[in-house]
Amino acid sequence: MGIEVVVEGLTKSFGRHVVWNDVSLTLPAGEVSAMLGPSGTGKTVFLKSLVGLVRPDSGRVVVDGVDTVSCPERELYEVRKLFGVMFQDGALFGSLNLYDNIAFPLREHTKYSESEIRRIVLEKMDMVGLADEGRKFPGEISGGMRKRAGLARALVLDPQIILCDEPDSGLDPVRTAYLSQLLIDLNAEIDATILIVTHDIQIARTVPDNIGMLFRGNLVTFGPREVLLTSDNPVITQFVNGRRAGPIGMSEEKDAATLALEQGTPAGQAPVSQPELVPQLVPSPGLPERMAVRRRTDRVISMLHTLPEPAQRAIVDSLPERERQGRESPPSQPAQPQAAPPTLPAPRRGD
Repeated sequence: MGIEVVVEGLTKSFGRHVVWNDVSLTLPAGEVSAMLGPSGTGKTVFLKSLVGLVRPDSGRVVVDGVDTVSCPERELYEVRKLFGVMFQDGALFGSLNLYDNIAFPLREHTKYSESEIRRIVLEKMDMVGLADEGRKFPGEISGGMRKRAGLARALVLDPQIILCDEPDSGLDPVRTAYLSQLLIDLNAEIDATILIVTHDIQIARTVPDNIGMLFRGNLVTFGPREVLLTSDNPVITQFVNGRRAGPIGMSEEKDAATLALEQGTPAGQAPVSQPELVPQLVPSPGLPERMAVRRRTDRVISMLHTLPEPAQRAIVDSLPERERQGRESPPSQPAQPQAAPPTLPAPRRGD
């Protein structure tokens, strides 16, 4: 099973620019999580901070009992072996064919024989649908194939945590759908903890067990997928619906005057709501059930009374009939959102 990742009070700045401030969340072991946010909100920086490629200014990232922010370099090197990273562009070596690209981590970090390396590489290539493509070079294949090769390379050391940096970038909707299914199938096969950094709404709606969102240096929310996908927070509804009206602007956050002006326009008066919640993807036929589903169900039911009522109803509606009995109405306890929406401060300035 994958490993839980605990983030506590993480803060990162570049000069005077605060990328994000006091971020705390937990990636549940073996579950698939996604982090959303407009372009430029530090999603990739956050991902890199988890694996120690970027050092935050303060806070902790605890992986298998080790704080990767403060641990010695030698200990960090060992912790990194628990991670597999699928970079946005695949990060393949142009001078190596796909086979050698995928074999690279094994040759660099293990003492396996070439026959054992071949067995592992071919297994991972088959897992991502690249069987018989090993002789091709990155420049000879499509963007989608490069991403799958990057994913295969991330898998060769059998990581317990997989980080995917915008796996949908440069892909058309059909290939994005194939990649989404691949990630669910992968979780079913190896039960790894997966974090997907993306701004693709289709992936967010159909793949993760948990979803978070970064905006204006803050974590707007993080928790069960139903919390974000039923939220009426204006930042979330604008982003998920792809609307111009709302706090998110083209190059920076909108000021109070602009937001007030929008409220007097037809666009600003348009009803703010979430599209209907769609079912989460399930593994392809022939694959085992995701073990994460049962663990997540037990965990979410135990915290149900702490969630907003729309999320409670969506969770209860998704339960099997035998578990839904007695839970048709949200619990009577007052609902407390897992993460309160931040107040919106004045702006700080493919196949």
